[in-house]
Amino acid sequence: MALGRLTAELALPIELADLRESGHLHAQGSFNVALLIPMCGPAGIWAPSCISSAQVAAAELNRTNGIQGRRVQLIMIDAALEAGEPIEEIINELIELGAIDAIVGMHLSAVRQRLSKVVRQRIPYIYTPLYEGGETTPGLFAIGETPQEQLGPAMAMLQQAFRPRKWALIGNDYVWPRSSHSFAKTCLRQMNVDLAMECYVPFGLPSMTDLVDRLEASGADAVLVSLVGQDAVDFNRVFGRRGLHKSILRLSCALEENGLMACGEGNLERLFSVSSYFGSISTDANACFKERYYAMHGEIGPALNALGQSTYEGLHYLSALLRDFGDIWRERSTQDGLPVIHESGRSFERNGKRERPSIYLARADGVQFCDFKVL
Repeated sequence: MALGRLTAELALPIELADLRESGHLHAQGSFNVALLIPMCGPAGIWAPSCISSAQVAAAELNRTNGIQGRRVQLIMIDAALEAGEPIEEIINELIELGAIDAIVGMHLSAVRQRLSKVVRQRIPYIYTPLYEGGETTPGLFAIGETPQEQLGPAMAMLQQAFRPRKWALIGNDYVWPRSSHSFAKTCLRQMNVDLAMECYVPFGLPSMTDLVDRLEASGADAVLVSLVGQDAVDFNRVFGRRGLHKSILRLSCALEENGLMACGEGNLERLFSVSSYFGSISTDANACFKERYYAMHGEIGPALNALGQSTYEGLHYLSALLRDFGDIWRERSTQDGLPVIHESGRSFERNGKRERPSIYLARADGVQFCDFKVL
């Protein structure tokens, strides 16, 4: 009986292909949420944590009244750039058919920019990960931290602690790294620190050797690594084997626990990550989230990380947005800063009139993060 109740509560995610095959493309009385996550390509490493965390939120919502009195059903859709079918065509079709009621997206900013032109306020769209900032599309709510909140304070703390003379900026070639690095260059100018190198590479670069060669030759003492998923893993492996940690410290805004484990313990010395969430952070909010997560998935569940936690928070944000603000969401956006009170694994502090998440700088120690410092 307990297992039966748990299965009913879980709203086990279904894949788009299974939804299409069933022929039941209309909502059928449930509140269908398109969970957009990358399932292939370099960012596919994030998928298990994102699915598992969203599943916890769906179960919690379904134990009460779901969303708008309807049981939450997650529909998993591959939002990777490498996915075979264009994501904007998929979403437009599903909205027109009435098959989805909302979007919770944990994917790259390049995908968000494409989708923002398609969704057009027809359904609410919650974008969950860290991003470059500046999102103003009505009906789209980006809840992750921005470079001003995250990157700037981290660079300043590392600059004060280690006094690097030159920084290098390395990232994948799309909007988030380029925008973040533009902000980083402003920070460097304000700190009177030189830029030794700036380089952008395509996703899935077959070899990171030439890139690491260029970094080593640049004379940089610190590098901001804005590579995504497996690309960051491949870079750090080559960097570590070369022993460059002895002369160059690393900072990342998107290296999380899955990537850390994939890099390997010997390749992580003097590597720092900055985020509003880490799986091992000791806060009351995270303790509550972890208790619920491991109660569902057990100790062998996918690693808790910032990107997975963001899908958990995104579903609760969606529920609270519709509960407290009705149809107002259609005319509002991220920049309006609606006071949406929702469940989260993150801790929040008041910054002026708005509550924003606490930001932490962490150091890699083996294959875990430690030495958390509030920025």
